[in-house]
Amino acid sequence: MTDMIFIKPAKSVKVRDPQSGEHLLDTGEAKPRTRYWLRRLKDGDVVEAQPPKSTKKATSKE
Repeated sequence: MTDMIFIKPAKSVKVRDPQSGEHLLDTGEAKPRTRYWLRRLKDGDVVEAQPPKSTKKATSKE
């Protein structure tokens, strides 16, 4: 089992995901806790963040 962390780019840094080649979203993404992402955290390229709360409203059927 791999632990996950929620991270987002620090300031205006563009960070690529080594698996997909895509840039990390400015709003953040959940990523596996790997050496790569831990190094990006240590270097200050990314910061840990809280995932956005769901904006969906519950609807009830009556």
